[in-house]
Amino acid sequence: MTNFTEQITILGFSNVRIADTDTFFENFRKQNKDAPIQFFDAKHVAGKDHLYFAAVNALTAFEKQTNISNNLAVEALLYASAQRQITKAVEQMGVKQDSTTVAVLIMADKTQTDDYTNLVTKTICATPDDNVLELTEQKIQKIKDLFEISDPEFNAKLQQGHEKQALTDLIIERMALLGTRS
Repeated sequence: MTNFTEQITILGFSNVRIADTDTFFENFRKQNKDAPIQFFDAKHVAGKDHLYFAAVNALTAFEKQTNISNNLAVEALLYASAQRQITKAVEQMGVKQDSTTVAVLIMADKTQTDDYTNLVTKTICATPDDNVLELTEQKIQKIKDLFEISDPEFNAKLQQGHEKQALTDLIIERMALLGTRS
């Protein structure tokens, strides 16, 4: 059993306008080099559980020294995307110039969580909106395609009227399998 000291905080933002993602991240990291914070394009997030389990898997990987990346935030990105390559993970889940909704994952000691939350809220210049984290009908097909979830696989997991839960479960399974691949 793992005993994390980190608190996992997940935030959503709408009305996001980032003119240049490279500059945005460069400025953010300059001020907060080691901050355990990861940004995601929210249109590719299948609910809070998706990011919560990405964080748990990343923290577990660091605790067991099986991490792929040397950075906790990047490790969470790899798990959220179920990818082993950072470039693919960024392409799949990362914030881009056209991202209008953003999900933020903070994995920090409880004493730092409020400071990091305030920092993110000031830096991103957008409207706090946790609704962007929800798995909507509009997101289902795009996320299935993104994670290469076939209709037969999806239908096998599907229970009457629980499409969202089936999709989230399949993504969490893919994240769990990431740690077993070499």
